[in-house]
Amino acid sequence: MNINTHRQIDHALCGKPLMVEDGQSRVEMVTTASMAADEKGLVHGGFIFGAADYAAMIAVNHPHVVLGASDVKFLKPVRVGETVTAKARVQEVKGKKYWVSVSVLRADEEIFQGMFTCFVLDKHVLD
Repeated sequence: MNINTHRQIDHALCGKPLMVEDGQSRVEMVTTASMAADEKGLVHGGFIFGAADYAAMIAVNHPHVVLGASDVKFLKPVRVGETVTAKARVQEVKGKKYWVSVSVLRADEEIFQGMFTCFVLDKHVLD
């Protein structure tokens, strides 16, 4: 598995890559107590979004890929201790613009879906 982007991402916060190949990726994230939004153990949606975003970035897998926009839906809540898997696939490419669909599942149940608009830049966004 050759990952060319987001190499310093914290896998505890955004998930661990399971597969990266041919415009596709799969990222697994085990939710932890530090992700809880409340005393009932509801995982804050930002962590689910982070795993989906990371999956989109490594599906594009270019050193200078950045997120430009997203259209997402949170379909089901996630509890602390549950494992989720983000599956991403590049759907379309026009020049430097990539559209990546992402589905996040808990077992076989879809809990999140989104379309991420990514851009591959000529140089690092901070340069």
